[in-house]
Amino acid sequence: MLIRRCAVLFLEPREDLDIDWAALFAGDAALGANIRWMALAAHLGEEVEVTLEEMAALGGIGLTLWQERDDCEQKFGAAAIARLLQTGLLIGDDDDHNAHFRVRDEVLRSQNWRPLSATAHMFSRWGDMRVDKGMQFPSFEELVVSYGTPPGPAIERAAPGDAVALPAPERARLDDTLFQRYTGRNFDGAAVLPLATAARLLQRAFGAQGEREMAPGAFVLKKLSPSAGGLHPVEAYVLAQRVEGVAPGLYHYHPVRHVLEPLAAMDTTQTAELAMRMVADQDWFVDAPMMVVLAARVERNFWKYRNHAKAYRALLLDAGHLSQTFYLLATEAGMPAFVTAAVNEIDIERVFGLDPLKDMVIAVCGCGKASGAQDTVEMRYEP
Repeated sequence: MLIRRCAVLFLEPREDLDIDWAALFAGDAALGANIRWMALAAHLGEEVEVTLEEMAALGGIGLTLWQERDDCEQKFGAAAIARLLQTGLLIGDDDDHNAHFRVRDEVLRSQNWRPLSATAHMFSRWGDMRVDKGMQFPSFEELVVSYGTPPGPAIERAAPGDAVALPAPERARLDDTLFQRYTGRNFDGAAVLPLATAARLLQRAFGAQGEREMAPGAFVLKKLSPSAGGLHPVEAYVLAQRVEGVAPGLYHYHPVRHVLEPLAAMDTTQTAELAMRMVADQDWFVDAPMMVVLAARVERNFWKYRNHAKAYRALLLDAGHLSQTFYLLATEAGMPAFVTAAVNEIDIERVFGLDPLKDMVIAVCGCGKASGAQDTVEMRYEP
């Protein structure tokens, strides 16, 4: 059997502090520290504690060339090699020894991730994060009591007398929309989003306004938001709760054909429960009649920016541009919108059939008619 190390692996030392009761009663220093080593492998998406012997094996077995298992066992010990194969940190070349680890490792290799970016992505995802499991939002008053006052909202980088005064901006057409835009947290739970409004939101925010073949088989899209390399890798997945003429359920928005592709039908109870789970119990967003998941198809971006230090950052920028265009369109239609990164990516991946190594869930946005109540604070412009 041939083996090699997984493609992406980082080792992190963790220090646990505890009371050394024997030392305390002996009159010595009572605080003790225990260091553990955690392996972070992107294709696994979960931490694995390793021993010093296993670390030595991981450091001595490469990620590219296959090596004979017998040779590695003689050098690093059979027990260490067996456990590393069992946990997926080492990969075997046959189908009899945890072949699913090899499949996931090969998927990761094929996407051309930057190792640090892949690790940051896979280990920052939430699954089933709910209020009763730590997803809580302290008030500003509670935060100040716990942490003190926050850093100021603006910084001074020069003496006041050296600052260059700028003229006040003149009123322009876009101002009406900009000053009306705010993040909605009090949606009307009975309102239905008109189909024409939903169609305009999706087409102008996420749809292609043109397509160009830059080289044989290499197409780029023209959208109304910028994208690194003109690649536009961020896909829009829709949770329709109350959209006129659209059955409740899950959809994929096709940016070229301008259609909703049905993925799963649901009833309104199921969509409401899923909405709550998607946004990790942020109940002030749940009544929005339409939510849109922004998920980057990484292989499209990384096709050009292979193992690139800035590629991951570009994907986050892409999603930010799209969400803000969505905000402006919702405001134009007389509705508030929202965008949040505090989402349960693992739950979203599961229901939409997404692979986290290929489809990077970044955020969820949505919009709908305001209820008129102020049950949750909204930061609106007040002239």
